Amino acid sequence: MRGRWSLRTRLVVSAVALIAVVAAVIGTVTTVALRSYLYGQKDEQLHSIAMRAAGPPPDAPRGPRSPDDALRFVTVGGAPIGTVGVEVVADGSLGDGAVSAQQDSDDLGPEVTDRALSEAEKSALAAVPRDDRAHTVALPGLGDYRVEYIAGGHGTFLVGVPLAEVHSTIGTLVVVEICVTGAGLVAAGLAGGTLVGVALRPLRRVAATATRVSELPLHSGEVALHERVPDAEADPRTEVGQVGAALNRMLDHVHSALDARQESETRVRQFVADASHELRTPLASIRGYAELTRRGRGREETGPDTRHALGRIEAEATRMTGLVEDLLLLARLDAGRPLSYESTDLSMLVVDAVSDARAAGRDHVWRLELPDEPVTVRGDGARLHQVLVNLLANARTHTPPGTTVTARVRPLDRGSAVAVEVRDDGPGIPSGLLPHVFERFARGDASRSRAAGSTGLGLAIVQAVVAAHAGTVGVRSVPGCTVFSVCLPGAATAPGSQTAHSLSTRP
Repeated sequence: MRGRWSLRTRLVVSAVALIAVVAAVIGTVTTVALRSYLYGQKDEQLHSIAMRAAGPPPDAPRGPRSPDDALRFVTVGGAPIGTVGVEVVADGSLGDGAVSAQQDSDDLGPEVTDRALSEAEKSALAAVPRDDRAHTVALPGLGDYRVEYIAGGHGTFLVGVPLAEVHSTIGTLVVVEICVTGAGLVAAGLAGGTLVGVALRPLRRVAATATRVSELPLHSGEVALHERVPDAEADPRTEVGQVGAALNRMLDHVHSALDARQESETRVRQFVADASHELRTPLASIRGYAELTRRGRGREETGPDTRHALGRIEAEATRMTGLVEDLLLLARLDAGRPLSYESTDLSMLVVDAVSDARAAGRDHVWRLELPDEPVTVRGDGARLHQVLVNLLANARTHTPPGTTVTARVRPLDRGSAVAVEVRDDGPGIPSGLLPHVFERFARGDASRSRAAGSTGLGLAIVQAVVAAHAGTVGVRSVPGCTVFSVCLPGAATAPGSQTAHSLSTRP
């Protein structure tokens, strides 16, 4: 639980706990000191009353004294209400005893009287040690008392004074200490929270800088990493400043690395674009000369082996031309070349693409699911057509004959977006390859291995073109169902019901 507390909470709780410990120690010491002081006062008061009760020393001459006056000391001479006095008889047992009490009088107001002690009270007093020292004893119905034996010219007496006033004072002190400590801890918590919050404000600014940096798209492209911790929070003489300075140094290193990566990517992208552009002309020449030689004229008739070799040269030149065109397109998309955005009927693009795919793959079953109304998007029609062609070619190339491939178009969110799905019931994509299908030159295993002519760039082009249109592309696949989904911003077309159309059956 403590591990989930913030630094501010831990600091405030630690400070409040320390204050609570100090307050508890101070309160305990104060209470013990006050108790000792009050008990000392009670012992002095007790000894004074006991001396007055016992009279002069035993060897001093005694004056006449009435037996009724033996316990009169409990009500006179400033003895507190509740004073106990017991006369010790000759055999050492306790004789008569009295306790002072206060009685209301109609004429003169409150009057101090006494009453005889009960047997239970006398039994409790009989257990007090006779060692000429004050002791604390609990009397039934009267509470705690400080009692003391004393002998004098008037005899031996057991005198006691109540401790109720002492206990009341100590109890009041404890309550006051608890209330004051509680209020102080609350005030310390509030003040500590404010002070710690102010002290941690620079650290929060450092964290805010790190958060803004973490939200930047650093994975690709040119990155403007200008976020830095302010100089006020980067002073190495403070702990927070050391964190801020270290973060600034790290950001400087990251910025340098990103600049170097961007320069390298730019050089590679430019090289690929230039190389692709330059290769198109010689590849076209190779194809042309190979075709011209293979056909031959007059005496330049070639043999079957030569014609086969020339045919292979043409085929490989055609395949390499496709690869060069794909690399050139990717380089242009990576460089952020602007596309030609216009209102495009996506339904017609899908119809054309499926028609072309049917012509190229007659051993597959091709189906369409289109809404009744046209679905339009703002985009580059040629590039979007290439996306559809690549998705359908991927389904045709990597599935066995007889596979049903379905192209579906449907509006989303009342026309604010459009989804295009290409579904096939082939063997599916291996789970190990699924996270990498949109990477460049990705290759499948034997169940979805590329056929002749595949460059491994088709799905990478799909992702790049869709991203250039502010859309998303995804794939989900299990054996018997593989779905590629493209989501593009729509042109607010009202959704219509979908109707399934079969372009052809398996020939």
